[in-house]
Amino acid sequence: MTDYSFVTLWQIEAPIEQVWEEIYHSQRWPRWWKGLESVIEIRPGDEQGLGAIRRYTWEARLPHSLVFDLETTRVEPLRCLEGIASGDLDGKGSWRFQEEEGRTLLRYDWNVKTTKPWMNFLAPVARPLFEWNHNLIMRWGEQGLRSLLEKRVSEVIR
Repeated sequence: MTDYSFVTLWQIEAPIEQVWEEIYHSQRWPRWWKGLESVIEIRPGDEQGLGAIRRYTWEARLPHSLVFDLETTRVEPLRCLEGIASGDLDGKGSWRFQEEEGRTLLRYDWNVKTTKPWMNFLAPVARPLFEWNHNLIMRWGEQGLRSLLEKRVSEVIR
C-alpha cells in the first residue's frame, strides 16, 4: 500500500453554522461537490452521527473511480468531524472548523493508503497524478460550497 497525506485549507465567506451544516450532512455533497458521484448511507449511527457509515464514490479527471466507506468516529459540533476510511482507500479524515471575522476556516487532513493493486504498482510514476486528482476534487468542493452558500445569501437579500 502507498501512503498519502493531504492538508486542504478552505476559507468560506459564511458563518460557521452554515458551513458545519453542509459538511456534517455529507449525503448532500453530491448536490454541490463536483466529482462526488454518490453518498450511500450504510449505517445511520447515533443521534450525533457517531458510528455512521457512508459509502462515497468519487470520480475526477483520471479514468478511474474511488469507492470507500467512511465511519464517523468523532463529532464535536462546530469544531471537528473525523472518520475512518476503508475500501479503495484506508485511513483517516478530519475536518477542523474555525470562525474568524464572519468567515469560516476549514482544514481537512486526509491520511490514507491506496488498496487497489494497480494503484500501488503505478504509484512510483503516477503519484503526482493521483495527488493532482485529489487536489482538483478538493478545489471543486470548495468552489461548490462557496457557490451554494453565496446563493443562499443572495436569496435572503432579495
